[in-house]
Amino acid sequence: MSANTLQTEEIERNAEFVKIMHGRSAESTIGLGAMLGKDGEAHRMITDEYVKRWETTDTTADNTAGRDKRKAEYMPLVNNYYDLATDLYEEGWAQSFHFCRFAIGESLLRALARHEHYLAHMINIKEGMTVLDVGCGVGRPAREIASFTGCKVVGLNNNSYQISRVIAYARKEILADRVSFVQGDFMHMDFPENTFDAVYAIEATVHAPSLEGIYSQILRVLKPGGTFGVFEWVMTDKYDDSNPRHREIRLGIERGDGIANMAPRREAVEAIKAAGFILEHEEDLATRPDTIPWYSPLSGELKYVNNLWELFGALRLTKVGRTTMQYFLKGLELIRLAPSGTAETAHELGLGADSLVAGAKEGLFTPMYFMLAKKPAV
Repeated sequence: MSANTLQTEEIERNAEFVKIMHGRSAESTIGLGAMLGKDGEAHRMITDEYVKRWETTDTTADNTAGRDKRKAEYMPLVNNYYDLATDLYEEGWAQSFHFCRFAIGESLLRALARHEHYLAHMINIKEGMTVLDVGCGVGRPAREIASFTGCKVVGLNNNSYQISRVIAYARKEILADRVSFVQGDFMHMDFPENTFDAVYAIEATVHAPSLEGIYSQILRVLKPGGTFGVFEWVMTDKYDDSNPRHREIRLGIERGDGIANMAPRREAVEAIKAAGFILEHEEDLATRPDTIPWYSPLSGELKYVNNLWELFGALRLTKVGRTTMQYFLKGLELIRLAPSGTAETAHELGLGADSLVAGAKEGLFTPMYFMLAKKPAV
């Protein structure tokens, strides 16, 4: 059986399961409202399935075989993760599922939009272009970039639940003429060669089992002379795979964010070149001398707070805040307002956030290794 057939079957399986687990919750424009509208048994099953994939938490046992198994099962791994995490992301973060740099006094939503505008500017997206968003989430960056530049954006996503939400959002914002969305596997894109004027990926290709594989697919669908820009999650050159602490942080990020295998920086650079791109610029934007670090919303540190809303968000991420939230979610589960497994999912995301912050503070990890590359003109 071919890889394409297997991935098609996984997409179809996920679509059928979405009908059971999510029901009509995708129609809610509020993350909390969507979160409370799930089928409890189905949610519990997916929670158990996801956690089971990470039964081995001992970093010395997190070997090549374990990573190879997760890479081989990347589609169900990623679908499990986003079936569980999407609503919590929307409720606790935003509809843009990525990190960003901050200016002093800048709100999260403005900083996220500025990060997206920066990417569009660097790629040189212009009005009238047709652009591919690889791993579009619930579509906020696609809608933002389409509005900002006047281009047309096609979003690609393999998760049925996110696709249903992204279509609802685009319809509400009256952007259906400029944004469209396709469900499919980004390792086997169902687009003709030389389709898009530009392609971007915002912290999404980290879910690919092979960076060279996904970059090769992007090269194929990009027009000759077209530009590809990516914010990639990578382990930095400071990462030492023989260091147990480093491995613990890496595994914590992977488990908390649905990643089969996170690559080191050098591997990402080699992969984009091996795919056939001309790499024009590379930079870790996280190393710029910003007063407020990219991880500030995750840290629970009150010194970064600008307003009452951010204070509420920061307090939720303190030890007391997380404990309170766990009891709150468990209470909702007990009275069956929230599906079974909601508190456990929030706990997994919290541990992932801890690893992200630790990786950033120790200089081991970046979510914004920016690469700008061109497809050869001939």
